[in-house]
Amino acid sequence: MKTHEISLARIGNSRGIRLPAHLIRKHGFDSGLLIQDRGDAVILKSKTTPAKKLSWEETAREIVAAKEDWSDWDHTLADGLADIPWEHSEENNCVVREGPPQKRRAGKRKSG
Repeated sequence: MKTHEISLARIGNSRGIRLPAHLIRKHGFDSGLLIQDRGDAVILKSKTTPAKKLSWEETAREIVAAKEDWSDWDHTLADGLADIPWEHSEENNCVVREGPPQKRRAGKRKSG
């Protein structure tokens, strides 16, 4: 993912942005675009071109090609989850944890 720095341009009483031509072509913005306000981000999408969904294989290739730094997640390696014995149960097709049963918390049951 590449970051482009752009500035706001005055358009009457409003402000606007100028998108680089290669991004307009790449994302199919020629006939207009949709904007989504996600609270902490603004997403621009083409009005006419639906987003291409990647297969799992294509997604994995994109992740590797991006060469992202995941070192912030290294602290999770010490959570001990890898040391818990797990096995696959063919009976009910689920993963179960071996060991003593866990105590259930007392609490109100939902009725309804």
